Formats: sequence, C-alpha cells, structure tokens
Amino acid sequence: MTGVDALPRSYLYVPGNAEAKLAGALGRGADAIIVDLEDAVPLAEKEAARESVVRWIGALPAGLTTEVWVRVNPGVLRELDVAALAGLAGLTGIALAKAESRDDVEAVAAQLVAAGDTTTRLMPVVESAVAVLGVGPIAAGPRVHQLQIGEVDLAGDTGITPGEDEVELLTMRTMVVLASVAAGIAPPVGPVSRITADPEALRRSTERVQRLGFVGRACIHPAQVSVVHEVFRPAAEEVEEARTVLRLLDEAEATGSGVVLDPQGRLVDPAVVAGAQRTLALARRGGA
Repeated sequence: MTGVDALPRSYLYVPGNAEAKLAGALGRGADAIIVDLEDAVPLAEKEAARESVVRWIGALPAGLTTEVWVRVNPGVLRELDVAALAGLAGLTGIALAKAESRDDVEAVAAQLVAAGDTTTRLMPVVESAVAVLGVGPIAAGPRVHQLQIGEVDLAGDTGITPGEDEVELLTMRTMVVLASVAAGIAPPVGPVSRITADPEALRRSTERVQRLGFVGRACIHPAQVSVVHEVFRPAAEEVEEARTVLRLLDEAEATGSGVVLDPQGRLVDPAVVAGAQRTLALARRGGA
C-alpha cells in the first residue's frame, strides 16, 4: 500500500520584497514557505520583488525538503508573475491570490504549459464570496493541488466579524473542505491567524480548523510555526492505529479478501484508509 505525500503542517508567508527575511526563511522551521508578491509588496516594488524572488528560488539548494510556493498578484500583474516563475526548478507551486473562478485557474495552467512547465502546482486562495460560491469548479481546475482559504479578505468582502470561537466562518471553511474532497485534491491549507503573542489562543483556533479537515495552516509570523506543528503532529497512538489499518489492508489484499476489520471490529472503508494515509504523511513530516 503506497502512502501519500508528506503533507506540510505549516506554510510561512515571507514578503517577496524583504531580502533579509527571504535569506533566513528556510531556517524558520516551517514545512513550506509562501513567498508573497501580493499584499506584502507595494505596487511600486512589484517588479523588483519579482526579480528578487526569482533569484532567491534559483539559488535554492538541490534536494530541499521544504516546499516553496509563491503567491502571485491577481489581475494584470498575474501574467507577469507567472511568466517569471514558470519552469523554476526550486518552485513547488503558485498560490493564486483572489482566485474567483475556474477561468482564473485555467489561464495560469495554460500559461505554464505554453512555457514548457510540466510540474508547477497551483493553490487557489479562496477569499471572496464569489470564490466560496464557485469553489467546486475552482478545486477541480487543472493543476490544482490544494486550496487555501483567505479569511481576512473574505471577512472584509462579506462584512463578517468573527468572534473568538470563529463560528461565523464555519460554513465557508466547510465548503472549502468539501470542495477539496469532491475534487480529489489534497486537503486545504488553514487560514492565517493574526494571533502572534498568545500561543494558547492560536492553539485553540488551529485545533478548530484541524477538526474541520484542514491539514496544515498558513502562518504570518515564525512564532506561530511551533504551535501549528504541535496541533498537526499526530499522537503516537494515532500513528500506530494508522499503521495497523494499512497493514490489515495489505494482508487482506494479499489473501484476496474484500472485507477488512480493524482490531475493534470496525469496517475499514476507503475513507478510513485515506485518513490513515494522511496521518502517516503528517507523521513523516514530524519525523515519526
């Protein structure tokens, strides 16, 4: 039974116009880096930031295990960003800021194909009411590896004011998770949090998105990374249970049996198998 990719637990945003922060980004302990060319970069600095990011990616060491994503601008700047990034060997994927339709995804995918890029993944960022209501086709678009939900812009677009328990965001978060499952892509990335100085509050918030089916969370400050890792690190008993499920499945397949029961007598169906694979993928990130 083959496993799934070792999923990142943390995605640390780094401004594309801050060369010092870029230089130290890989030492912050995050499983993935998202270099930002959008909100973090003033309009006057867009071109210089783009050039700086391309140089930084080009100098990345071979065999790097940290995923490297770049969040590109929407609108007219997007084509310039994608053209500069297409085909870069150290690039994992492109996060599409303010993606609102499958057309947005198809346009970027077509541009990558035209540039001869066969490997770059796409991560649409769902951050408007239009995007939430059209999230199914977005998730099913070409090259889409996973979704991310952008709740700061989403709250501004909708007028929603989240409380401490964030219950106001539940429906939209659930729609993003369901669209990801239906499209057969990786679980979505949890939203950024503005909480940087209260680890327990960040932990509670991260546990909420973890229980909803998000895997990993975007971070805006290095101090958030360790808390996010703790929440998404499977417990030892969860890892052992996952290994047992997959071992029983392998044994059943070897004997031609179509029915698999776990040690508690519960049926092991495809959803249980998928959950076990995700658990082990996260465990591999944590070194288990």
